[in-house]
Amino acid sequence: MPSYVITGVSGFLGFEFLRQISEDQSNTVVGLVRDKVATDKKVSEQLGGRCNVHILQADMTDYDSVQKAVADTAKISGGSVDYLIANAAYVPQWDLYDPIDVLANKPQELEEEMLKSFKVNVVGNVHLFHLFMPLILKGQVKKVVAISSGTADLEPMRQFDMTLSSAYVISKAAMNAAVGKFSAQYRKEGVLFISICPGMVEPEASHYANATPEQLKALEEFLARFKQYAPHYTGPARREDAVRDVIGVWEKASIENGDAGAFVSHLGNKQWL
Repeated sequence: MPSYVITGVSGFLGFEFLRQISEDQSNTVVGLVRDKVATDKKVSEQLGGRCNVHILQADMTDYDSVQKAVADTAKISGGSVDYLIANAAYVPQWDLYDPIDVLANKPQELEEEMLKSFKVNVVGNVHLFHLFMPLILKGQVKKVVAISSGTADLEPMRQFDMTLSSAYVISKAAMNAAVGKFSAQYRKEGVLFISICPGMVEPEASHYANATPEQLKALEEFLARFKQYAPHYTGPARREDAVRDVIGVWEKASIENGDAGAFVSHLGNKQWL
């Protein structure tokens, strides 16, 4: 019976991971969320209260709550975890439309948003990996997956002058580096660490619902660079497909294939769209 721990399962992507993985009743799936009551209700209403799904309260900015979730998970899973999926993330709205020099003109807001992004997306995941490692080491599969973003890849960023979402992108790049550091430490013990980008997913469009005409113009120019990068790109994927693709990548990935510490797309390579 494979066991999974997935953070951020209340969100659109996290809940889809929960839904797809728990379809197999032989999988034990533990979801970590800030609001356990609301997520329990969502699981009951949308998944029929699947008996292999367990929702635990944990906040990525609260070390003690994550530590407690580890202890509670051990009781559920029998003391081991096969897959740890670091899906929870802080995605700021503040940096969506302006390049970094404009953001830097608001130093207090810049500092607040960057520190919050780092606390959740970097420090929170470092604590998560460290605290769950004793359970991962006892697992059969030993895979740790961080859900990342292709916008954190420096090559297309520099080649196509991709200027937006600075706080988020910088924090995701730092998270990828943290994944690499954990991989460097635990590869010899058989633990695969890997960062995977799900690609552009449909509901992300809702982030731009309240944009001004000027902001939409900036976004349009930014998306035009996506077309330069990937002329074949026709639009965002359905979340069902994106999640299925990511699962397929981590199932194929292995230390033996040279995937330890890698940062790849939903296609299993460096093609982000």
